[in-house]
Amino acid sequence: MIIIIEGPTAAGKSAVALQLAQELGTDIINCDSRQIYKYMDIGTAKPTAAERQTITHHLIDIITPAESYNAGLFAQDAHGIIESLQAQGKIPIICGGTGLYVKVLLEGLFEHPPLKPGLREDLQNELAEKGMEQMHQLLSEIDPGFAQKVSPNDPQRILRGLEVYRATGISMSQHWAQQKREPRYDAYRILINPPRQTLYERINSRLDTMLASGLISEIEGLLERGYKWTDPGLNSLGYKEFKAYFEGDVSLAEAGEKAAQHHRNYAKRQLTWYRKQRFDLTTEAQSFKLSDISRTLLA
Repeated sequence: MIIIIEGPTAAGKSAVALQLAQELGTDIINCDSRQIYKYMDIGTAKPTAAERQTITHHLIDIITPAESYNAGLFAQDAHGIIESLQAQGKIPIICGGTGLYVKVLLEGLFEHPPLKPGLREDLQNELAEKGMEQMHQLLSEIDPGFAQKVSPNDPQRILRGLEVYRATGISMSQHWAQQKREPRYDAYRILINPPRQTLYERINSRLDTMLASGLISEIEGLLERGYKWTDPGLNSLGYKEFKAYFEGDVSLAEAGEKAAQHHRNYAKRQLTWYRKQRFDLTTEAQSFKLSDISRTLLA
């Protein structure tokens, strides 16, 4: 048995995970694709030092902002931690809003036949010629289901979807359907889903708090360490929006508003993802008693 606490950004997942971990006497495994980065604390809303002293958190601060990480690596790393915790008689808690990480953890990695050499390079040339918007439209035409899960500003996943289709004649969605398998774990999944307006207000408020807490100084520190805006860390949500501010093209207020807008857009995409995963999105955040859940799981 594992517990998975999911939901859009700023929904309140961490608070629920902390309380439940205390009640169950267990650890938390991070499932946020930005909290894996060292030196990026404020902009990723990492648990505080005090919270991490109270409850052990895994898979936080595991790579530098210049390094890459993916769902496959997460599933591999999380699996080892889950086995270790279960051997100690603990129920692991997975907490985070990176839905693809959870999907791969439960269902395994996507598998496909060998792809044609040079196809990715051809697609990159096509991207340079046609632009991101047109390539995303091409993906929507051949695989609307997968395209809806992919941001129009995510060249890696757009090209991946096109690459698999052109190499095999079968879309990513079809491949996944054919490879459907039993979940790897018995998972008790909790979705934290506050009303949309409440969620957006929390996002705006949290961005203000991040700026007041020193987000700009944190970004300055990353740049002083030699990290670049093109590195995976600095090129992530909540950081990349301030590039224009550092280059003198926009005001801090304008950059902050853009970051808040991008967070709201991201939350909307996350909710679309959960809806497609057949979650009931009518449940409001924390409309349950954690003590009742604890008794159920320990029974």
